[in-house]
Amino acid sequence: MKVTFLHRLLYLLALSVSLANAQPSKHNLKFDHLAARWDEAMPLGNGMLGALVWQKDGQLRLSLDRADLWDERKAMDISKLNFKWVEEQVIKKDYKPVQKLGDYPYDNFPYPTKLPAAAMEFNIAPFGKVISNVLDIQTALNTVKFESGVVFNCYIHATQPQGYFGFENLPADQLEKLLPQLIVHNYSNGNTAGSDNSHAGQGLQKLGYEKGKVDNTGNLIRYRQPTHDGRYYEVAIQWLVFPGNKIIGSWTISNNQPALLPKIDPTKEEPTGWPSHITWWQNYWAQSSVMLPDNLIERQYYLDLYKLGAVARAGAPAITLQAVWTADNGSLPPWKGDFHNDLNTQLSYWPAYTGNRLAEAATFTDWLWKIRPKNLQYTKQYFGVSGLNVPGVATLSGDPMGGWIQYSLSPTVSAWCAQHFYWQWKYSMDKAFLKQRAYPYIREAATYLENITRLENGVRKLPLSSSPEYNDNDISAWFKEWSNFDLSLAKFLFTAAAEVSEAAGKKEQSMHWRDMLNELPDYEVNETGFTVAPGQNLNESHRHMSQYMAIYPLALLDINRTEDKSIIENSLRRLEQKGTRAWCGYSFSWMASLYARAYKADSALRQLQIFASNFCSPNSFHLNGDQKGGQYSGFTYRPFTLEGNFAFAQGVHELLLQSRNGYVEVFPAVPTQWADVSFTDLRATGGLLVSAAKTAELPTVVEIKSERSGLVHLKLPFSSFSCSEPGKPIAKNKGIITFLMKANEKIAFTSRMEGGFE
Repeated sequence: MKVTFLHRLLYLLALSVSLANAQPSKHNLKFDHLAARWDEAMPLGNGMLGALVWQKDGQLRLSLDRADLWDERKAMDISKLNFKWVEEQVIKKDYKPVQKLGDYPYDNFPYPTKLPAAAMEFNIAPFGKVISNVLDIQTALNTVKFESGVVFNCYIHATQPQGYFGFENLPADQLEKLLPQLIVHNYSNGNTAGSDNSHAGQGLQKLGYEKGKVDNTGNLIRYRQPTHDGRYYEVAIQWLVFPGNKIIGSWTISNNQPALLPKIDPTKEEPTGWPSHITWWQNYWAQSSVMLPDNLIERQYYLDLYKLGAVARAGAPAITLQAVWTADNGSLPPWKGDFHNDLNTQLSYWPAYTGNRLAEAATFTDWLWKIRPKNLQYTKQYFGVSGLNVPGVATLSGDPMGGWIQYSLSPTVSAWCAQHFYWQWKYSMDKAFLKQRAYPYIREAATYLENITRLENGVRKLPLSSSPEYNDNDISAWFKEWSNFDLSLAKFLFTAAAEVSEAAGKKEQSMHWRDMLNELPDYEVNETGFTVAPGQNLNESHRHMSQYMAIYPLALLDINRTEDKSIIENSLRRLEQKGTRAWCGYSFSWMASLYARAYKADSALRQLQIFASNFCSPNSFHLNGDQKGGQYSGFTYRPFTLEGNFAFAQGVHELLLQSRNGYVEVFPAVPTQWADVSFTDLRATGGLLVSAAKTAELPTVVEIKSERSGLVHLKLPFSSFSCSEPGKPIAKNKGIITFLMKANEKIAFTSRMEGGFE
């Protein structure tokens, strides 16, 4: 039978309810004060420029940042290190020479490092108390209202290299007094290092730059800061007074070239770029939406998606630890604000795929492709083989930085980076991307892994292995047999290489990579599930979920397969036994996806709740440590990094939609307390957009939109259903239906009580 009018009506009703209740502005950041700390500030950004809006010493302060401001002077001499020598030192049990060359420079030199730019301040004392401070995440506009009636607005244009600020309802006697003050950082002398429990590095003055020059000319301030090797950056601020007691201004930051600002039009009281700014954010939010019956989780989700939109943009670098919100505390940022490719960059892009934001996801693969030439050189020099590996800790241009080299110079980093090329292709099915980026990148990474491993008795072996960050930086952090972390990545990489090779028409290469896969050993498992490595169980609480990579994010195991089920369940049980005392915030976010993959929805939800309530600043920033005095973790510090936020958003996606082992599952892990839940246009592999609604009273409905022609393998949240295309051939096997879709076709499924399906 055909879907009835009632079915369709209910379907449309459910989705309209979803859209009506999932507006991002529901979850705006709202306070009755300005934050007193930089890591609680209102965050603004466009991928390249960033600002934090807060209050310092009674002044309204905008901490200004630019993503590509870096000091890339080399501290570690990579030419003195190579993987074979490290292996020899481990065998000799003489590891101090390795630590001296590989770790000492990272710990003792202030560079290479991400740099903060400057700050802008306003004297707001005459305006009285702040009565409202709102960040509208739907438009990325921050509005501060004072009891005197004065209003301050600021935003960073979504696509143009400038930020805007303005004051309204100013007292007449303040129009000429309210001048922006440019605050420059102390890069030259003294000691201004912060001590705010944020894991800050050395004071900025350790960089030893010349003192910057500030020029004030009428309504323009220009600041030029020399950095290193003849480089510099500039900050420019301009403003105009308008009738009606208004001031409008703009600012920008340039890197190694003069800072240029388009002149403010004195005849227009609204910046000329405002309409295009609004359009960009409207389009961004239109990509997908979710409606959850849990305000804590839905709020954190939308705030995290806002941050993704603020830090990922075409042409900008990939997301670093803090992206465009470098610490404003007089010190180098936590862990130098670098690119940590042993976890942080990868987790930061997790939600961009299912969240249907492939343009944002592409900023990672774009950056990896850009640094690829340097990475090829690094691979040849350090590992002594051809192919492609990536430093686990890298600078803006892709140079290795060292520090705990088991991970910063890990032999499997490119395998994890390659997953994002694979995902970008699988979620889009873009043939051009496959041939131009995914296939060559994954092939080069697999070639390297083949070359660095060796065959012993028919089994492929990695000379040295590790598991982030098990045993930290001790010699015991190295294993002479595969860790499950490295092995999982190797299995994924050869599997992906075979698939992309076949899709690119390279069948012989595909067979070769399958041969490589078959030469890898089995996972090391026992009654505890995944071990860390042979002979090494997980014997203590640990922040990294590295030995469980095969469950998530690599999804090489499936709870629906008998042979995988016990491994997954035993692994989760072991994690629960060891507890969370040594976890960071991102551990809980990652754990949510692990639980979701095992259909343990309530346990997954609990991890998300703990993350949002205990490990985030009031502005939603992930602060790593437990901010409620150690309720769940012994880490109580507050270094701000972004990967926990974005892994959280993906944890939400994993409850609603999963792409797993060749099929797509809708509502795979809905918590028992979520009676009403829906989403629109989440993305699945195969170029599919999925919308679904599930309520206590109405039938569950699922709509699939296909961007490409091909077979769809779908697991619905109901066994009996009606289909909007009754003539569509459908095959059913073990709860998975298979059917052919044409490009741009839509099919809707509605649950029904009676048996059978149509």
